[in-house]
Amino acid sequence: MIHPQAIIEPGAVIGKNVSIGPWTYIAKNVVIGDNCEISSHVVINGPTRLGKGNRIFQFSSIGEDCQDLKYAGEPTELVIGDNNTFRESCTIHRGTIQDNSITQIGSNNLFMAYTHVAHDCIVGSHCIFANYAGIAGHVHVGDHVIIGGMVGVHQFCHIGAHSFIAGNALVLKDVPAYVMASGQPAKPFGLNSEGLKRRGFNKETILTIKRAYKILYRQGLSVEEALNTISEMPEQPPELQYFCDSIKNSNRGIIR
Repeated sequence: MIHPQAIIEPGAVIGKNVSIGPWTYIAKNVVIGDNCEISSHVVINGPTRLGKGNRIFQFSSIGEDCQDLKYAGEPTELVIGDNNTFRESCTIHRGTIQDNSITQIGSNNLFMAYTHVAHDCIVGSHCIFANYAGIAGHVHVGDHVIIGGMVGVHQFCHIGAHSFIAGNALVLKDVPAYVMASGQPAKPFGLNSEGLKRRGFNKETILTIKRAYKILYRQGLSVEEALNTISEMPEQPPELQYFCDSIKNSNRGIIR
């Protein structure tokens, strides 16, 4: 149902079975997929494309111009996948031409109240952003990441898949896949073993990743030395390679 007091600009594309509450504004260059639920007092600017089954709660601002002072009104985009939930007062900004002109969010994510995703960020799928968590421009977040409440992530940081960022952390460097981080600045404090168990990683794979974690963080080796040592381990499951790749591909350096 589209409430008669919702404002939908000509040119907006609204899918089937979409609910839009009163006093919500949908801009002309917005595409909303089937079965989305949009509460009252929501603003969706664009160009923005939403997939199917997304829920957006009141006072959220989706697809607005970014806050980068270099932004001068260039055409940029926000693309959101399916079945995401954006709770009250979320702010999600479009990209800039200084990057790839796009902010992108995957599917099946939960963004709790007052969370912020800045320009040019790429967020995977099955992530949870707890209340007041915010990621600055150009941040990449992998799949199955949990970011605790009041967390701040510095621009250009990469957060590896299946990692866990504890509440109130300040992330200034990249977080490798599977790692738990906490503190200001954030430092590693173990492997996200419980998360990996919940997501179907078998015991042998978790033990192998845990051995690699200890080589990286407990033996006093440089990153290069640790990676060389890990490469000589007899067990080399694909999940271990993903851990190594998240370290090798770091541009800002990893938390240590």
